[in-house]
Amino acid sequence: MKKIYRILFNILICFTLIIIGSAFFIVSAQQQVAPASGIEGIWEGKLEAPGVELRIVFKISKGPDGTLTATLDSPDQGVTGIPVEEVIFKDNTLRLEVKSVGGIYEGKVSEDFLVIEGEWKQSGQTLPLTVKRVDKAVEILRPQEPKKPYPYIEEELVYENKEAGITLAGTLTLPPGKGPFPAVLLITGSGPQDRNETIFNHCPFLVLADYLTRQGVAVLRVDDRGVGKSTGDFSQATSEDFALDVLAGIEYLKTRKEINPKQIGLIGHSEGGLIAPMVAVKSPDVAFIVLMAGTGLTGEEILYLQSDLISKAMGVNEEEIAKSRQFNEKIFSVIKGEEDNEIAKERLRQMVMAYLAELSDEEKDWISDPEEYLKAQLQNLLSPWSRFFLTYDPKPTLSKVKCPVLAINGEKDFQVPPKENLSAIEEALKAGDNKNFTIKELPDLNHLFQTAQTGLPSEYAKIEETISPNALKLIGDWILEQTRDK
Repeated sequence: MKKIYRILFNILICFTLIIIGSAFFIVSAQQQVAPASGIEGIWEGKLEAPGVELRIVFKISKGPDGTLTATLDSPDQGVTGIPVEEVIFKDNTLRLEVKSVGGIYEGKVSEDFLVIEGEWKQSGQTLPLTVKRVDKAVEILRPQEPKKPYPYIEEELVYENKEAGITLAGTLTLPPGKGPFPAVLLITGSGPQDRNETIFNHCPFLVLADYLTRQGVAVLRVDDRGVGKSTGDFSQATSEDFALDVLAGIEYLKTRKEINPKQIGLIGHSEGGLIAPMVAVKSPDVAFIVLMAGTGLTGEEILYLQSDLISKAMGVNEEEIAKSRQFNEKIFSVIKGEEDNEIAKERLRQMVMAYLAELSDEEKDWISDPEEYLKAQLQNLLSPWSRFFLTYDPKPTLSKVKCPVLAINGEKDFQVPPKENLSAIEEALKAGDNKNFTIKELPDLNHLFQTAQTGLPSEYAKIEETISPNALKLIGDWILEQTRDK
């Protein structure tokens, strides 16, 4: 299973810069249920892939005409009510097809209608998935999320990025009073993110915006282009394009009389911490930046470190880690060296297919359709974003940043390893003779700035805490210090 682990982990997981102690509290569904004679009801199980565990919930019902319908929930990802387009139950076998995500579930139903043992197939991969009948689907508690009514003003808004020809939709929260207030614009991490940076049923930017607004700082958080109510094509954009979206947000904030135009800052998480320095160099209107798990190394360097750390934490031996590194180097070499996507795609396809051919029969069961699996993964690997991220070195840009900088990272961050990245950020700022910066590694925190036991991505959804109160206070106090009497 180790060879297939390398394929799944390196291609599927590595390119996600997301994009988890306090004890966590999950209100579990009641497991003891009365025997049933039909397939209708709530079925819950856990989908396990390398480094990730996701709860899956199917809700199946029958209409007056006897037609079966169903929906899919992924509670750990904060997704509910995904339509299941095809529901077939015949000869005690259930088939559910979720076309919107390219997924199919097939399983055998037990005679007492309490358990379904089957497989989930998606993007050419096959994972075992057993679901059990429950009376109530799992409920995950997120106590830090604010509840209305808020003690501040919340406004939905839309503005333009005229250069890109798109509109960006977001939420502006304003402290009570006349102002003008200092303001921050929040920049999300990688992958298509909504304004709350919703991930694994957490809403980090909602919690961060609420905290800062209560401290007297206005906050603008925005749906990424092509996400939510924002227009544009996310799939063809790079970090440089997202930087232009941030610049448009700054221009919008400058039009608001409630905002002090000399106190507009940026907070970027993960990839957002790579974008914030780009914007600060381009715009003299940026008064300060906060880098939350921002990068100081090239994407390629980060992915090697990320893979090694997570592999070690999951018990993978050194020999397998070394082989993983060699395989990644070959993959990345093609991406960096071959500009023609079709040629690169064919070279990568041959490399991976040759690797898959060496797998045992048991390992091959994880990938039911190699061509479909490759198609999905190569589309991501050869996207404009991936090509840019792999080779972009943030240090030259960081050396040009002259505004105050707070760079923080969690000690248990396996996705943007703290020591290597924080030291690279510090060296770049010193090289540029920046006179006002603070670098901090925060004990026991992971990539999402949650208090964590291991730091593995598989913990993110399980932890009740969305952002450590210590991290929130550090950010808030530092921003107030930069904007006091200015």
